Amino acid sequence: MKEKTTAVVLAAGAGRRMHSDVQKQYLLLGDKPVIYYALKTLQDSFIDEIVLVVGHGETQYCRNDIVEKYRFSKVKQIVEGGKERYHSVANGLKTIDGDGYVFIHDGARPFLSEEMLLRSYEAVRKYQACVVGMPVKDTIRIVDENGFSSMTPNRETVWQMQTPQVFAAALVKEAYEKLLVREAELKERGIRITDDAMVVETLLNHSVKMVEGSYENIKITTPEDLDIARSFLKK
Repeated sequence: MKEKTTAVVLAAGAGRRMHSDVQKQYLLLGDKPVIYYALKTLQDSFIDEIVLVVGHGETQYCRNDIVEKYRFSKVKQIVEGGKERYHSVANGLKTIDGDGYVFIHDGARPFLSEEMLLRSYEAVRKYQACVVGMPVKDTIRIVDENGFSSMTPNRETVWQMQTPQVFAAALVKEAYEKLLVREAELKERGIRITDDAMVVETLLNHSVKMVEGSYENIKITTPEDLDIARSFLKK
């Protein structure tokens, strides 16, 4: 029997690096907003429900101009995000009842595919935690606090993290509950939480399996990214 699958789609980012008054997830890509594409893939996939996490004051806009306009019937909840990304994820997780699996995806990554979802689902059922990503193409250098090169990691072991990041619901909810309790302590220790895998690894000491994504699964962060996305869309 298939377990319940819920996607938490993050659309609460301010998008300051886009140099635009419009948040990156609402910018037009082709004739539709960036966030449309990930939601359309999820709508047409095996995912059962979608929780959409939006910025402050954007709930009604997203309901009218995104969810209802494009008939995304799987969007069951629209909730406001928080100050940091992990606050937004935590707000989304609070709406999820029961067991099953949670697919956490950045709304600014339009090129999500059914194949990525299927690979992730297969992996999470086996390992309870997995993240989509790709091996880096470039040589990576680690620099010291003065900007000098200090070491070069083996490129074969370095991956760029993407989304979706997928977890057993009970596991990721427990990890985020612990994160919110220990938030101040982690900040004092200089531990900066940057993604969901780090939450599970840091708070529960649970390993996370890497799953192949796509080099086209880019996150639109800068105007240059939007140009690249337009070229992918034309293909």
